[in-house]
Amino acid sequence: MARFILRLMELGVSAAVHLVFGFYVFSTAVAADISQAAAASGSFLLRRPPPPAAGEGALVDVAAAGERDERRGAAPVVLDGSPPPIVLVHGIFGFGKGRLGGLSYFAGAEKKDDRVLVPDLGSLTSIHDRARELFYYLKGGQVDYGEDHSKACDHTQFGRIYPTGHYPVWDEQNPVHFVGHSAGAQVVRVLHQMLADKAFPGHDTSEDWILSLTSLSGALNGTTRTYYDGMLVEDGKSMRPICLLQLCRLGVIVYDWLDISWLKNYYNFGFDHYEMSRRKVGFSGLIDLLLGHTGPFASGDWILPDLTIQGSIKLNSRLRTFPNTFYFSYATKKTRKLFGITVPSSVLGVHPMLFLRVLQMCMWRHPQNAPLPYKGYRDEDWEDNDGALNTISMTHPRIPIEHPHRFVLDDSDCHPLQPGIWYYKIIEADHILFIVNRERAGVQFDLLYDGIFQRCRKHAFRKSPPTVPNETSQ
Repeated sequence: MARFILRLMELGVSAAVHLVFGFYVFSTAVAADISQAAAASGSFLLRRPPPPAAGEGALVDVAAAGERDERRGAAPVVLDGSPPPIVLVHGIFGFGKGRLGGLSYFAGAEKKDDRVLVPDLGSLTSIHDRARELFYYLKGGQVDYGEDHSKACDHTQFGRIYPTGHYPVWDEQNPVHFVGHSAGAQVVRVLHQMLADKAFPGHDTSEDWILSLTSLSGALNGTTRTYYDGMLVEDGKSMRPICLLQLCRLGVIVYDWLDISWLKNYYNFGFDHYEMSRRKVGFSGLIDLLLGHTGPFASGDWILPDLTIQGSIKLNSRLRTFPNTFYFSYATKKTRKLFGITVPSSVLGVHPMLFLRVLQMCMWRHPQNAPLPYKGYRDEDWEDNDGALNTISMTHPRIPIEHPHRFVLDDSDCHPLQPGIWYYKIIEADHILFIVNRERAGVQFDLLYDGIFQRCRKHAFRKSPPTVPNETSQ
C-alpha cells in the first residue's frame, strides 16, 4: 500500500512538472506571436485596447499563416548545385517550422547556415511513420505510410501532400546531411534503411542519398525512462493502468478528437492519418479510443514502444551502418559518481523538469522477475543519463549488435573523418540544453552547433570539399 501511495505521489509530481513546462513553452510561443501580430498592426492597436477575442484571433492568424506557408512548400527549397542541405530532425513532443508560431525547437540554430531545413513531423507518431513523412517532406508528393504497415496498424495509407518537396533534387548526386535530436536520430536511421531497401514506390533510392548523420542526444538503443513513465518492462509494448503515459494518452485522444483547427495548426501530435476527429468518429468513436479499442495507442503505432530497450532492439536488428555515410554522435550526461553511487552532477545545472528524472534513472533496477532485455544487460551500465536518455544509449548503436565506433575527446581528434564509423563524444548536459532555450546553454550552444555545421560543410564529403557560402564562426 505504501509503495502504491509513493507511486501516486511520484505520478502527481511528474505530471504537474510536465504540465507546467508544457504550458510555459506554449504560452511563451503564444505571447511572442501575439506581440508580433500587435507590432505588425501598427499604431491602431496601440491606440485602442483589443477586444477580448483579439488575442485569440492574433494567435489563429499567426499559427495558420505558418501552417499555410509550410503546406504551400513556401519554406526555402534548396536548388540543384547548392551545397547539401542540413536537415534538423526534432525529437519526441517536438515541432518543426510552421508550428508554435515563431518558436524554434532548435533554438535558432537553423539560422547558422542558409541551407538548413527544419521539417515538422509527428511529435508522438511512431518512428516508422515519421521516417515516411520525412522522405516526402524532402522529395515531395503524398506521404505513403506503406500498405502493409497501414493495414496492420489500422490507419489510412496516405497522408499529407507536399506539392513541392523542400529538396526535390534529392538523390545520390545530391545527398543531404541530417542532424537528429533524441528520437529524431533513430528516425533518420530508419529512413536510411528504407532508402537502402528502395521502400518508396516510384523512387530509385539508395543508401548514398544520406551523406552524414549527426546524433544529438540520440535515442539509439532505447531508454529506461520509458519504464518509469509507464511502459511495462516485461514486454516494452503495453502500459501500466495508472501512469504518466496513460494521462498523456487520454490528453492526446481528446485533443485530436476535438479537432480544433486553429489549435491543431499551432501544434499537432501527428495522428491525422488515424482520423480520430469528432467529425469522423463521433462520440461513440471517442469512447472506443478512450477504452483502447482503436487508435494508435491500441495498435502500438506510436513513439514510446519504439523507445523502450526492447523496441530499440527490434528496430536495430534490421538497421545498418552504411560504408559511405559519415556518423557523429554527441552523448549527454548529467550524472557523476559520489562514494561509488551515481547521482545527479548538480542541482542548479539540471533543468527543473529533469532533475527528478535524472535521479530516478540513476536508481533504475531491472525487476528480478522480468526477463533481461538482452544478454549481458547490467543495471550499472544504464545509470548515467541526461534526464531522458541513458548515456550508454546515445553513443552508438550497440544492441543487439555493436556497430563500428570510436570515442573522441575533441572534434579535431577525428579528422579526417572516415565513413562507416560512429565517432562519439560525451558532453556534460541535460537532454534539452541545446534546444528551445538558447540562453541556457550560453556559449556551449554556439560551440556545439558551429562544430556540427562545420563538420558537415568541411569534413563530410565523398569527392572534394564543397564550396561553403556562409562560414560559421571558429
